[in-house]
Amino acid sequence: MQINAEITLQDWEFTESFTRSQGPGGQNVNKVSSAVELRFEAARSPNLPEPVKNRLRRLAGRRWTQDGAVVLRVEDTRSQARNREIARTRMAELIRQATQRPKPRIATRPTLASKRRRLEAKAHRANIKAGRATPPTD
Repeated sequence: MQINAEITLQDWEFTESFTRSQGPGGQNVNKVSSAVELRFEAARSPNLPEPVKNRLRRLAGRRWTQDGAVVLRVEDTRSQARNREIARTRMAELIRQATQRPKPRIATRPTLASKRRRLEAKAHRANIKAGRATPPTD
């Protein structure tokens, strides 16, 4: 599977299993195993650099297993072949997202004008709330 110009994944890194789907299917739903569970052994993959594996772990969330695999389950359509295609496309897209290095955040300071506006807004709200108080009785 071609991810980008540098990363190509081998077929042995993927495992597919088929189960009965929860979705639509009519009478076929109890007979045909159309749901696809695609498993990618990400932690053991020699084709993924370590930073990409770390980002993939974060992006995958609960789809990342304890033994370092990413598991996607697809049961969108009645067709097993179409579900396989969707699963492989989603996996490739997830890995593509992990290859993109996040842009570093540049720390900035608030401007003097924004500080003044914030303090004026706070004072204005304080005056409004102070005006709601019951007047003192003499």
